[in-house]
Amino acid sequence: MPVNNAFLLQPDELTSLLVVMLYDLQDRKFGARKIFDEEEPVEEVQEIGHYLYSYRTKLAAALARCRIKYDALSIEHFVPETIWKQEQRVSALPFYVWINTFKISLEDVIRDLETKGLTKVESVSDFDHYTYAMDQHCHDVLVFPSSLKEELLNLDLFADCKLLLQDKSRSLAVHSAQALLHAGDDIIVAHTGSYLTIAHMSVLTNHGMSTIFVCGVKSSAKEEELRNIFSHMGCENIQLLHEDFTELEPTDRRLQKAKVILLLPQCSGLGAGNPMEFILSEHRDAGSLRDLFQGFVSEDKLGILAERQFNELIHALKFNKVQAIVYCTCSVYPQENELVVKKALESGVEGDKVQPYRLIPPVFSPCSNSEASTEIFFKMEPSEISSGCFVAVLEREKYSSKKAPAKDILAYAAEKGLLDSISEEKPKEEKKQKVKRRKHNVTGTDRKPKTAEPLHHQTGAHIKAEVPVSKAVSDTQQKHVGRTKAVSDTQQKHVGRTKAVSDTQKHVCRTKSVSKTQQKHVPRTKAVSNTQQKNVCRTKAVSDTQKHVPRTKAVSKTQQKHVPRTKAGSSTSVPKAVRNIPVSKAVSNAHERAPNKQPRSAEEIQ
Repeated sequence: MPVNNAFLLQPDELTSLLVVMLYDLQDRKFGARKIFDEEEPVEEVQEIGHYLYSYRTKLAAALARCRIKYDALSIEHFVPETIWKQEQRVSALPFYVWINTFKISLEDVIRDLETKGLTKVESVSDFDHYTYAMDQHCHDVLVFPSSLKEELLNLDLFADCKLLLQDKSRSLAVHSAQALLHAGDDIIVAHTGSYLTIAHMSVLTNHGMSTIFVCGVKSSAKEEELRNIFSHMGCENIQLLHEDFTELEPTDRRLQKAKVILLLPQCSGLGAGNPMEFILSEHRDAGSLRDLFQGFVSEDKLGILAERQFNELIHALKFNKVQAIVYCTCSVYPQENELVVKKALESGVEGDKVQPYRLIPPVFSPCSNSEASTEIFFKMEPSEISSGCFVAVLEREKYSSKKAPAKDILAYAAEKGLLDSISEEKPKEEKKQKVKRRKHNVTGTDRKPKTAEPLHHQTGAHIKAEVPVSKAVSDTQQKHVGRTKAVSDTQQKHVGRTKAVSDTQKHVCRTKSVSKTQQKHVPRTKAVSNTQQKNVCRTKAVSDTQKHVPRTKAVSKTQQKHVPRTKAGSSTSVPKAVRNIPVSKAVSNAHERAPNKQPRSAEEIQ
């Protein structure tokens, strides 16, 4: 049979077609296949069908001998037990659909389903034949029993792309990413994968004016096909990129508003409920189908997958503008899930100039019925009601200005664009500061140290010490004139100490009667000189001491000029009548209070 031999040597894709048609032939009990009028004939398929049917008797006998040898009740029992049990589980799995709100609302879907006799129940455990439920994690996802799958897929709701069939794991990833977006934020979808995932992301982000960047659309034919599909579904905020995700530069100008990366790397997929459907919808390698049906993946292949996933996650961490990363797989192996995430976080590849990433529990939707989880990773094991999946969310730590140094605060503000407005107002602020400095300099040079109040305190001190007044006053005045800064500080301390001022006022008030008598009979300048001459006791020490009086007189005049300027100190603590007493008069009164003291000689004074 040369023709048959030539056929068997055809490429692998024809061999795969041969396997499918052989299974269909035994499923029909090796009977002839009916051809319907609406079918479009395919030459390769007709040729394979013809040769298989011509050897139907031999094929049926070969199958019978195999069943006897392996004691198999049916063809399903030829495969390992894990596989046919998985097939039974898949056939009983409920199926999930999400609502395309571009075309229909949730209320309209519920109304349409009710007209077809379906009843809404609380959960999957309450399923009967014509029932459905809302998913507990995703507010726009509906769950139906597997028995209704074939019937519902023929409805107009599916034909018009109003309801779309997709595995729940992808809806969980999309909702996790959408919960991290703010108005105007863009998102990067690192892999093309299923167009349904991209369309679902577009539907959820439409009102936020976000753009979805999809990586890895290599050919123009693929790009045109996707654009037509998205246009038919009503998705308009999608931008297709020819580069693979790892080929994109983190500083790409197109991606400067991207704040979230959705990373759905190629994985073993052993958590998928329906392996065949998963491979076809996600455009995965058909060679992984053998691993899926075997129920395990070799260590070598698992290591290759984990290394690729790690490199992609490391590349995502290099985008400084991005604030969060959603990592999702359909794997059940820790090597592809939490171990990859932890290893990437420990690498520190993001650097010190930006806030580091941390793991946070995924939040799928603010409208979902699920309770807030405290688990860092979201894991869903394969079960009778759902497929398995893994979701991890990496978010940058919140910026704390209390603990951060100044240079980090400025870098963070510059990254957020907060310094633009400040830089524009900076010249005005500098101008105001210069004006303030000028005013400060003018006031500082014009005003001299305030010494009026310390003079009163010095007078009281001279009275208690009972020493020749002229020398003590002159020495004290010289110290204060020489150290202007110390004088001003001393004045502030004396103003705050009201008790010391009040004591001084008491001594000054005792001299009030004498000062009034002196004011009536003698002019102030003459009374000062006469009083000093009487009280100095006509000694040489007095004459020597009076040599210092001109200095004190000059200082006292300077101090008297500045006395009105000391508003904060003298005007609030000392009465007006006391402030007007001249310094020389206070000195003379001090001499009168100590008439019995013997004057010191000039040698002692020196």
